[in-house]
Amino acid sequence: MTISENSGSLRGRRWFDALTHSAGREGPAPSLQVAEVNIAGQHCYVLLVKPEPENVFPRARAGEVGLLEGWGIAQAIDSIIEANTQAMAKPAVIAVVDVPSQAYGRREEALGIHQSLAAAVSAYARARLAGHPIVSLLVGKAMSGGFLAHGYQANRILALGDEGVQVHAMGKAAAARITLRTEEELDQLASEIPPMAYDLENYASLGMLDALIEVSSADSPDDQDVERVKGEIAHAVSDIKPGDVSLRRRLAGTNRKASRLVREMMRAQWDA
Repeated sequence: MTISENSGSLRGRRWFDALTHSAGREGPAPSLQVAEVNIAGQHCYVLLVKPEPENVFPRARAGEVGLLEGWGIAQAIDSIIEANTQAMAKPAVIAVVDVPSQAYGRREEALGIHQSLAAAVSAYARARLAGHPIVSLLVGKAMSGGFLAHGYQANRILALGDEGVQVHAMGKAAAARITLRTEEELDQLASEIPPMAYDLENYASLGMLDALIEVSSADSPDDQDVERVKGEIAHAVSDIKPGDVSLRRRLAGTNRKASRLVREMMRAQWDA
């Protein structure tokens, strides 16, 4: 089924419903869904930013992360942290990611979208540092500030093995306009510079992706697809040991040699 760009992708909602048995409730914003469920034996909270055609901010109607979404994510995660302050085993937070970008608009800029998205980032990071295992499941686009606000702060990032799952700082058409290149020229550049690529193999080489999950259909998952993904989520959660709260593992990627070298040089100068 083809989904128009204006209506937003339905992938996120389909996977959210499949993983939570449609037990989600509306979060602090109408475009935010939250569910508390058991996934393969793991106590989890699942969060989704979904398209909301009636969003009062037109730029955030196709699944973008805007003002309401950023503050809503922060409020939802703060509630999870507060409700589990005394818990010995912290429940996991699962971000189902299908976001085309942050919301671009004059009103968003004027009303402080940078603060809204920063609040979401801060909430995810504080939950991780408090001991909540954070796992992101990329089922569609994970673009720009939308992904930074919803999913990027995870201990582990999983993705469906499907060409519709893309990760980048901006959409290809926008990147072509900004760099004064054609999309074909961008593809050629991506073959030489991994961070410019949109595909998951190059993203994994940067140390970001922890598992690529093959499914029969990313758009309409069957029971086997859902169980496979649930198993991978549970494995990722159990792999996050107490005290494993940093993101240092990302520096181990095969294409992160320069990043490691820069940090070593800076550390040497700092200690000198």
